[in-house]
Amino acid sequence: MNTTQNLTRRIDVAHAQATHSRDLLRREWLVTNGLGGYASGTISGMVSRRYHGLLVAALPAPLGRVVMLNHLGETLIMPDGRRLQIGGEEPDGAGEAPVVHYVKEFRLENGLPCWRYEAEDVVIEKRLVLVHGQNTVYITYELLSGQDSVRLDLRPSVHFRRHEDDVAEPLQEYTLTIQGSRYVVSTGEPYFPLHLYLHSEGGTFTHEGGKLREIEHLVEAERGYSSRGGLWSPGTFHAELKPGTYTTLVASAEAWNKVLALDPKSAWDSESERRQRLIAAAHPSAQTGVAAELVLAADQFIIRPAGRVEDTARARAAGDDVRTVIAGYHWFTDWGRDTRISLEGLTIATGRRIEAGWILRTFSQYIRDGLIPNYFPDGASGGLYHTADATLWFFQAIERYIVASNDRTTLQILLPRLMEIADCHLRGTHYGIGVDPADGLLRQGAEGYQLTWMDAKVGDWVVTPRRGKAVEINALWYNALRLLEGWLRTEKGDELARPYGEHAERARESFNKRFWSDELGYLYDIVDGEQGNDSACRPNQVLSISLTHPILDEARWSTVMDKVAKELLTPLGLRTLNRQHPDYKPRYFGDLRSRDAAYHQGTVWAWLIGPFIDAWLKVHPEDRLGARSLLEGLTSHLSQACVGSISEVFDAEEPFTARGCIAQAWSVAEALRCWVTTAEDATAKTGENDAASAVAAVG
Repeated sequence: MNTTQNLTRRIDVAHAQATHSRDLLRREWLVTNGLGGYASGTISGMVSRRYHGLLVAALPAPLGRVVMLNHLGETLIMPDGRRLQIGGEEPDGAGEAPVVHYVKEFRLENGLPCWRYEAEDVVIEKRLVLVHGQNTVYITYELLSGQDSVRLDLRPSVHFRRHEDDVAEPLQEYTLTIQGSRYVVSTGEPYFPLHLYLHSEGGTFTHEGGKLREIEHLVEAERGYSSRGGLWSPGTFHAELKPGTYTTLVASAEAWNKVLALDPKSAWDSESERRQRLIAAAHPSAQTGVAAELVLAADQFIIRPAGRVEDTARARAAGDDVRTVIAGYHWFTDWGRDTRISLEGLTIATGRRIEAGWILRTFSQYIRDGLIPNYFPDGASGGLYHTADATLWFFQAIERYIVASNDRTTLQILLPRLMEIADCHLRGTHYGIGVDPADGLLRQGAEGYQLTWMDAKVGDWVVTPRRGKAVEINALWYNALRLLEGWLRTEKGDELARPYGEHAERARESFNKRFWSDELGYLYDIVDGEQGNDSACRPNQVLSISLTHPILDEARWSTVMDKVAKELLTPLGLRTLNRQHPDYKPRYFGDLRSRDAAYHQGTVWAWLIGPFIDAWLKVHPEDRLGARSLLEGLTSHLSQACVGSISEVFDAEEPFTARGCIAQAWSVAEALRCWVTTAEDATAKTGENDAASAVAAVG
């Protein structure tokens, strides 16, 4: 097996165990397969979430993502007959944390997870890889110490269920079919069977009649969900580990011809080479160090959706392929807003412009009544359209793509759809989205819906409804009109372009009159809201500066940025609400209602560092070094939470604990994009480092 690597992130598990054992439960790993499927767990080997599993397969609609291989027990048989469980032990019924005796090191090699086990004088290394474009996982073990051989027992455990389903759901009736060295675990419709195969000289299997056990999922308990669930095991694989050889368990939801197409060495080498090509294709400033790690993290979110057969057929008929973006792991699917915001970081900074075009053209097929879907539910073919901003972000994403690719053909194809979007907004469309003829500003809002990116909802409770004229919605609207005006003038002439420019100018004039508050010294978050004008200090106002066409008068940029830096900036992104506000919540924690109550009421979002840096550089164009320093907290975070990736959100106060999704597309994308943006002269002396001073002031 080729183990030559040039990008390694190492976690000393033994040190972490000695200093803070529960920290091991907070560090997780993630590998994806380009279809939306994944493998994930804690670095200790313990299962702590319903989403954890060594194979979570992406299956056709209506199944979606299904946990196929939940856990793999690893038992080392010592020469004196003692049996040592070398992976993470499961917690007992009292919910105590596991004791990790033998996992001494975890590392990522070009983003692929490796574990080092040390049991007395026996040293074993484990590697895991998913085949790109398949629901197949390879788990490989190698003996590194000097023994002639040691025996390793592997016991797979399963509970086929959609990855969001309750772990307490009753187990199905499972059957095991043995065909020579091939093993098939099945439970009938609707689930696919799980194929198991052991690559090991002299390996054997003991059928144990199907053993049942229960495990505790500690993170699910913290999140207010059912935490105890059953697993079924068909039996145990037995292997002799010898120096210079490899033992690999293959688990797959694919047909046998795919399962056996690659041997373990070919599977590892092929994926390693694919990842090296990804790094080589990225922007030159993103080909080494933490930026290269972010390139590999970005790859996890770009997928060919396994279940959307119509999308694939339509795209291929037009000579395209279909791509979309998973918003976050583990539970998000593809979201229109997240895709637009993430596009430049995930595809342009990584040199994947062709896929950027595929993504844009794929989503353009879903425009209905001037709106782009908010998201596609897991296992569904159609989207949900309740969003006021995802469609407007489409314009910014197209602009960044055109600048990078000069793909005028795609622009000409999309222009009629973009005009349709603008015209629908001018006339008014669903969910109260439409331009107010009195001032030319865009308003939105419908009872029971959360239409902006601040979209938390619990039952019928919309936490931050923001109905009225939202600051970032109007910044995006103005930007969209100006972009459309420019494209039409270039491609079609002044006559078509002029009306959109006139609407843009009216919106700009009204915005600066109505959103600016001399008393506050910053912008209202909402005007003409249900309670009048909303004076909450939120990060949304940064978009009035950061976009390609800023709507805010330049004379007020510095004042707004100083206020946002003072009130909202943290080392890991921006708070969503200032501390003095009565609704401010310092922690994002507890059950679903508690979490959603804090989701946009102080909680720090990593993706917001992107607009902040864009706006900062407009105010301080010579301060690239300072802007780069604003990323230091996020790059340090790569050894926390999901190792090698960036979390969705963080608590609003120190120590800024990571929360939400362990790997979030726009968090990774905006950090990578800004790394590239600040690359030019980023290490040169630039005089006073204003941005570094700002972030130092908030800890």
